[in-house]
Amino acid sequence: MPRGARLDAPGALHHVMVRGIERKAIYLDDADRVDFLDRIGKASEKTGTVIYAWSLMTNHAHLLLRSGPAGLPAFMRKVLTGYSVSFNKRHQRSGHLFQNRYKSILCEEESYFDKLVSYIHLNPLRAGLVDSLEKLDRYSWSGHAAIMGLGEYSWQDTSYVLQQFDRATGAARKAYLDFVRDQMQLGRQPELTGGGLVRSAGGWSEVLSMRQRGDRQFSDERILGSGEFVEGVLGDVGALQKEMVPMRLRQIDAREMLERQCSERGLSVEALKAGSRSREYSSIRRELAKTFVIALGLSHADVARMLGISRAGVSMLMRG
Repeated sequence: MPRGARLDAPGALHHVMVRGIERKAIYLDDADRVDFLDRIGKASEKTGTVIYAWSLMTNHAHLLLRSGPAGLPAFMRKVLTGYSVSFNKRHQRSGHLFQNRYKSILCEEESYFDKLVSYIHLNPLRAGLVDSLEKLDRYSWSGHAAIMGLGEYSWQDTSYVLQQFDRATGAARKAYLDFVRDQMQLGRQPELTGGGLVRSAGGWSEVLSMRQRGDRQFSDERILGSGEFVEGVLGDVGALQKEMVPMRLRQIDAREMLERQCSERGLSVEALKAGSRSREYSSIRRELAKTFVIALGLSHADVARMLGISRAGVSMLMRG
Protein backbone atom coordinates (compact mmCIF):
# COMPACT_ATOMS: atom_id res chain seq x y z
CA MET A 1 0.00 0.00 0.00
CA PRO A 2 1.44 3.42 -0.91
CA ARG A 3 2.50 5.55 2.00
CA GLY A 4 0.26 8.54 2.54
CA ALA A 5 1.41 12.12 2.32
CA ARG A 6 2.77 13.54 5.55
CA LEU A 7 0.49 15.67 7.66
CA ASP A 8 2.13 18.83 8.87
CA ALA A 9 1.53 22.50 9.55
CA PRO A 10 3.44 25.07 11.62
CA GLY A 11 2.65 24.41 15.25
CA ALA A 12 1.61 20.78 14.78
CA LEU A 13 2.67 18.35 17.52
CA HIS A 14 4.47 15.24 16.24
CA HIS A 15 5.77 12.02 17.72
CA VAL A 16 8.69 11.19 15.42
CA MET A 17 10.48 7.84 15.30
CA VAL A 18 13.62 7.00 13.30
CA ARG A 19 15.10 3.50 12.99
CA GLY A 20 18.33 2.05 11.71
CA ILE A 21 18.20 0.09 8.47
CA GLU A 22 17.68 -3.63 9.11
CA ARG A 23 17.33 -2.66 12.79
CA LYS A 24 21.06 -2.00 13.01
CA ALA A 25 22.57 0.45 15.49
CA ILE A 26 22.51 4.13 14.58
CA TYR A 27 24.84 5.06 17.47
CA LEU A 28 28.05 3.14 18.10
CA ASP A 29 29.48 5.38 20.82
CA ASP A 30 28.85 8.54 22.82
CA ALA A 31 30.50 10.67 20.13
CA ASP A 32 27.73 9.60 17.76
CA ARG A 33 25.07 10.50 20.31
CA VAL A 34 26.59 13.92 20.94
CA ASP A 35 26.77 14.54 17.20
CA PHE A 36 23.10 13.59 16.77
CA LEU A 37 21.99 15.88 19.59
CA ASP A 38 24.11 18.76 18.29
CA ARG A 39 22.39 18.42 14.94
CA ILE A 40 18.97 18.44 16.61
CA GLY A 41 19.90 21.66 18.36
CA LYS A 42 21.18 23.41 15.24
CA ALA A 43 18.28 22.22 13.09
CA SER A 44 15.68 23.25 15.66
CA GLU A 45 17.11 26.76 15.77
CA LYS A 46 17.25 27.12 11.99
CA THR A 47 13.74 25.77 11.36
CA GLY A 48 11.92 27.09 14.43
CA THR A 49 11.18 23.56 15.65
CA VAL A 50 10.48 23.12 19.37
CA ILE A 51 11.63 19.93 21.11
CA TYR A 52 9.80 18.73 24.22
CA ALA A 53 10.96 15.14 24.72
CA TRP A 54 13.54 12.80 23.22
CA SER A 55 15.38 9.55 23.81
CA LEU A 56 18.26 7.92 21.95
CA MET A 57 18.17 4.15 21.98
CA THR A 58 20.57 1.77 20.23
CA ASN A 59 18.92 1.33 16.86
CA HIS A 60 16.22 4.01 17.01
CA ALA A 61 15.27 7.39 18.46
CA HIS A 62 12.09 9.15 19.58
CA LEU A 63 11.28 12.87 19.45
CA LEU A 64 8.24 14.85 20.56
CA LEU A 65 8.32 18.16 18.75
CA ARG A 66 6.28 21.05 17.45
CA SER A 67 7.05 21.84 13.83
CA GLY A 68 8.12 25.37 12.96
CA PRO A 69 7.52 27.60 9.94
CA ALA A 70 9.97 25.57 7.85
CA GLY A 71 8.00 22.39 8.46
CA LEU A 72 8.85 18.96 9.83
CA PRO A 73 10.54 17.60 6.65
CA ALA A 74 13.03 20.49 6.61
CA PHE A 75 13.98 19.84 10.23
CA MET A 76 14.33 16.08 9.81
CA ARG A 77 16.31 16.44 6.60
CA LYS A 78 18.86 18.67 8.33
CA VAL A 79 19.25 16.23 11.21
CA LEU A 80 19.25 12.88 9.42
CA THR A 81 21.15 13.71 6.23
CA GLY A 82 23.99 15.48 8.02
CA TYR A 83 24.22 12.80 10.68
CA SER A 84 24.28 9.95 8.13
CA VAL A 85 27.17 11.52 6.26
CA SER A 86 29.07 12.15 9.50
CA PHE A 87 28.38 8.64 10.84
CA ASN A 88 29.53 6.95 7.64
CA LYS A 89 32.71 9.00 7.53
CA ARG A 90 33.57 8.38 11.21
CA HIS A 91 32.96 4.64 10.97
CA GLN A 92 34.26 4.13 7.42
CA ARG A 93 31.04 2.75 6.03
CA SER A 94 28.77 3.58 3.09
CA GLY A 95 25.11 3.23 2.22
CA HIS A 96 21.89 4.09 3.99
CA LEU A 97 21.88 4.38 7.77
CA PHE A 98 18.16 4.83 8.45
CA GLN A 99 15.27 2.51 7.63
CA ASN A 100 13.15 4.01 4.87
CA ARG A 101 11.75 7.38 5.88
CA TYR A 102 11.15 8.39 9.46
CA LYS A 103 7.70 7.82 10.99
CA SER A 104 5.74 10.83 12.21
CA ILE A 105 2.40 10.79 14.02
CA LEU A 106 0.47 14.04 14.32
CA CYS A 107 -0.90 14.11 17.88
CA GLU A 108 -3.78 15.74 19.70
CA GLU A 109 -2.01 17.79 22.33
CA GLU A 110 -4.71 18.07 24.98
CA SER A 111 -5.19 14.31 25.27
CA TYR A 112 -1.69 13.01 24.66
CA PHE A 113 1.04 15.56 25.41
CA ASP A 114 1.87 14.45 28.98
CA LYS A 115 1.59 10.77 28.08
CA LEU A 116 3.93 11.13 25.11
CA VAL A 117 6.55 13.02 27.12
CA SER A 118 6.50 10.26 29.72
CA TYR A 119 6.42 7.43 27.16
CA ILE A 120 9.42 8.77 25.24
CA HIS A 121 11.49 9.43 28.34
CA LEU A 122 10.75 6.00 29.79
CA ASN A 123 12.11 4.20 26.71
CA PRO A 124 15.62 3.65 28.17
CA LEU A 125 14.09 2.14 31.32
CA ARG A 126 11.75 -0.15 29.39
CA ALA A 127 14.66 -1.30 27.21
CA GLY A 128 16.93 -2.00 30.20
CA LEU A 129 19.48 0.71 29.39
CA VAL A 130 18.93 1.91 32.95
CA ASP A 131 17.44 -0.18 35.72
CA SER A 132 15.59 2.38 37.85
CA LEU A 133 13.77 5.68 37.64
CA GLU A 134 16.42 7.20 39.89
CA LYS A 135 19.14 6.30 37.36
CA LEU A 136 17.00 7.64 34.55
CA ASP A 137 17.11 11.02 36.33
CA ARG A 138 20.82 11.24 35.44
CA TYR A 139 20.79 9.32 32.17
CA SER A 140 22.51 11.40 29.49
CA TRP A 141 20.62 10.19 26.43
CA SER A 142 17.05 11.08 27.32
CA GLY A 143 15.35 14.44 27.85
CA HIS A 144 14.06 13.31 31.25
CA ALA A 145 17.19 14.51 33.08
CA ALA A 146 16.78 18.03 31.72
CA ILE A 147 13.19 18.20 32.95
CA MET A 148 14.39 17.08 36.37
CA GLY A 149 16.95 19.90 36.38
CA LEU A 150 19.91 17.51 36.19
CA GLY A 151 20.94 18.27 32.63
CA GLU A 152 20.47 21.07 30.15
CA TYR A 153 19.98 21.47 26.42
CA SER A 154 19.21 24.98 25.22
CA TRP A 155 16.98 23.60 22.48
CA GLN A 156 14.79 21.47 24.78
CA ASP A 157 11.73 23.35 26.02
CA THR A 158 11.51 21.99 29.56
CA SER A 159 9.51 25.00 30.81
CA TYR A 160 6.52 24.20 28.64
CA VAL A 161 6.53 20.58 29.82
CA LEU A 162 6.69 21.57 33.49
CA GLN A 163 3.89 24.10 33.04
CA GLN A 164 1.57 21.22 32.27
CA PHE A 165 2.02 20.01 35.86
CA ASP A 166 2.31 23.14 38.02
CA ARG A 167 3.30 26.81 37.85
CA ALA A 168 6.04 26.45 40.47
CA THR A 169 9.09 24.63 39.12
CA GLY A 170 9.70 22.48 42.20
CA ALA A 171 6.08 21.39 42.48
CA ALA A 172 5.93 20.78 38.73
CA ARG A 173 8.96 18.47 38.83
CA LYS A 174 7.45 16.47 41.68
CA ALA A 175 4.10 16.18 39.89
CA TYR A 176 5.86 15.24 36.64
CA LEU A 177 7.89 12.55 38.39
CA ASP A 178 4.78 11.16 40.06
CA PHE A 179 3.07 11.05 36.67
CA VAL A 180 6.03 9.24 35.08
CA ARG A 181 6.05 6.74 37.94
CA ASP A 182 2.35 6.03 37.37
CA GLN A 183 2.90 5.66 33.63
CA MET A 184 5.64 3.08 34.28
CA GLN A 185 2.96 0.70 35.53
CA LEU A 186 1.13 0.78 32.18
CA GLY A 187 3.81 -1.09 30.25
CA ARG A 188 4.72 -0.37 26.64
CA GLN A 189 1.52 1.49 25.65
CA PRO A 190 1.68 0.67 21.90
CA GLU A 191 -1.15 3.14 21.24
CA LEU A 192 1.40 5.96 21.69
CA THR A 193 3.56 4.86 18.75
CA GLY A 194 0.99 5.25 15.99
CA GLY A 195 -2.31 6.64 14.85
CA GLY A 196 -5.61 5.17 13.72
CA LEU A 197 -8.86 4.43 15.47
CA VAL A 198 -7.68 1.46 17.53
CA ARG A 199 -4.76 3.34 19.03
CA SER A 200 -6.68 6.58 19.53
CA ALA A 201 -9.56 4.78 21.22
CA GLY A 202 -7.27 2.71 23.42
CA GLY A 203 -7.71 -0.75 21.91
CA TRP A 204 -10.14 -2.98 20.03
CA SER A 205 -12.44 -3.44 23.01
CA GLU A 206 -13.14 0.28 23.11
CA VAL A 207 -13.61 0.41 19.33
CA LEU A 208 -16.18 -2.39 19.53
CA SER A 209 -17.92 -0.64 22.40
CA MET A 210 -18.06 2.56 20.35
CA ARG A 211 -19.61 0.68 17.43
CA GLN A 212 -22.22 -0.91 19.67
CA ARG A 213 -23.13 2.56 20.93
CA GLY A 214 -23.35 3.79 17.35
CA ASP A 215 -20.48 6.18 17.97
CA ARG A 216 -18.73 6.60 14.59
CA GLN A 217 -15.28 8.19 14.67
CA PHE A 218 -13.03 9.57 11.97
CA SER A 219 -9.59 7.98 12.01
CA ASP A 220 -6.31 8.07 10.12
CA GLU A 221 -3.14 6.05 10.62
CA ARG A 222 -1.07 9.24 10.69
CA ILE A 223 -3.06 10.88 13.47
CA LEU A 224 -3.32 10.07 17.18
CA GLY A 225 -6.42 11.77 18.53
CA SER A 226 -10.18 11.85 18.88
CA GLY A 227 -12.53 11.58 15.93
CA GLU A 228 -13.29 15.28 16.22
CA PHE A 229 -9.58 16.14 16.15
CA VAL A 230 -8.97 13.88 13.13
CA GLU A 231 -11.92 15.39 11.29
CA GLY A 232 -10.56 18.87 11.96
CA VAL A 233 -7.09 17.96 10.70
CA LEU A 234 -8.45 16.36 7.56
CA GLY A 235 -10.67 19.35 6.94
CA ASP A 236 -7.69 21.68 7.27
CA VAL A 237 -5.74 19.88 4.58
CA GLY A 238 -8.63 20.16 2.14
CA ALA A 239 -7.84 18.31 -1.05
CA LEU A 240 -5.86 15.62 0.76
CA GLN A 241 -8.93 14.47 2.69
CA LYS A 242 -9.90 11.84 0.16
CA GLU A 243 -6.47 10.23 0.45
CA MET A 244 -6.49 10.16 4.23
CA VAL A 245 -9.85 8.59 5.06
CA PRO A 246 -9.83 4.91 4.06
CA MET A 247 -12.17 4.09 1.16
CA ARG A 248 -13.99 1.47 3.25
CA LEU A 249 -14.97 4.08 5.84
CA ARG A 250 -16.11 6.53 3.15
CA GLN A 251 -18.32 3.85 1.63
CA ILE A 252 -19.85 3.12 5.04
CA ASP A 253 -20.52 6.84 5.52
CA ALA A 254 -22.20 6.98 2.12
CA ARG A 255 -24.47 4.01 2.84
CA GLU A 256 -25.48 5.45 6.19
CA MET A 257 -26.21 8.83 4.60
CA LEU A 258 -28.28 7.15 1.88
CA GLU A 259 -30.36 5.20 4.40
CA ARG A 260 -30.89 8.25 6.59
CA GLN A 261 -31.99 10.48 3.71
CA CYS A 262 -34.44 7.85 2.44
CA SER A 263 -35.86 7.29 5.91
CA GLU A 264 -36.38 11.01 6.50
CA ARG A 265 -38.27 11.35 3.20
CA GLY A 266 -40.26 8.13 3.53
CA LEU A 267 -38.54 6.55 0.55
CA SER A 268 -37.35 2.98 0.02
CA VAL A 269 -33.64 2.27 -0.38
CA GLU A 270 -34.56 -0.82 -2.38
CA ALA A 271 -36.70 1.20 -4.79
CA LEU A 272 -33.90 3.73 -5.19
CA LYS A 273 -31.35 1.05 -6.03
CA ALA A 274 -33.86 -0.65 -8.36
CA GLY A 275 -33.90 2.49 -10.50
CA SER A 276 -37.21 4.13 -9.62
CA ARG A 277 -37.62 7.27 -11.77
CA SER A 278 -40.20 9.12 -9.71
CA ARG A 279 -39.50 12.78 -8.93
CA GLU A 280 -38.64 12.07 -5.27
CA TYR A 281 -36.05 9.43 -6.14
CA SER A 282 -34.54 11.55 -8.92
CA SER A 283 -34.19 14.46 -6.49
CA ILE A 284 -32.40 12.46 -3.81
CA ARG A 285 -30.05 10.93 -6.40
CA ARG A 286 -29.09 14.39 -7.61
CA GLU A 287 -28.23 15.55 -4.08
CA LEU A 288 -26.40 12.42 -2.99
CA ALA A 289 -24.40 11.96 -6.20
CA LYS A 290 -22.59 15.27 -5.71
CA THR A 291 -22.01 14.64 -2.02
CA PHE A 292 -20.64 11.15 -2.62
CA VAL A 293 -18.28 12.24 -5.41
CA ILE A 294 -17.14 15.66 -4.17
CA ALA A 295 -17.19 15.33 -0.38
CA LEU A 296 -16.46 11.62 0.04
CA GLY A 297 -14.37 11.03 -3.08
CA LEU A 298 -16.23 7.91 -4.24
CA SER A 299 -15.84 6.75 -7.84
CA HIS A 300 -18.64 7.18 -10.36
CA ALA A 301 -18.94 3.38 -10.48
CA ASP A 302 -19.45 3.13 -6.72
CA VAL A 303 -22.02 5.94 -6.75
CA ALA A 304 -23.85 4.37 -9.68
CA ARG A 305 -24.25 1.08 -7.81
CA MET A 306 -25.49 2.83 -4.67
CA LEU A 307 -28.02 5.03 -6.47
CA GLY A 308 -29.37 2.55 -9.02
CA ILE A 309 -28.21 4.40 -12.14
CA SER A 310 -25.42 4.09 -14.70
CA ARG A 311 -22.02 5.73 -14.55
CA ALA A 312 -23.12 7.97 -17.38
CA GLY A 313 -26.10 8.91 -15.25
CA VAL A 314 -23.79 9.93 -12.41
CA SER A 315 -21.77 12.09 -14.81
CA MET A 316 -24.96 13.80 -15.98
CA LEU A 317 -25.98 14.54 -12.38
CA MET A 318 -22.55 16.00 -11.64
CA ARG A 319 -22.91 18.39 -14.57
CA GLY A 320 -26.40 19.45 -13.55
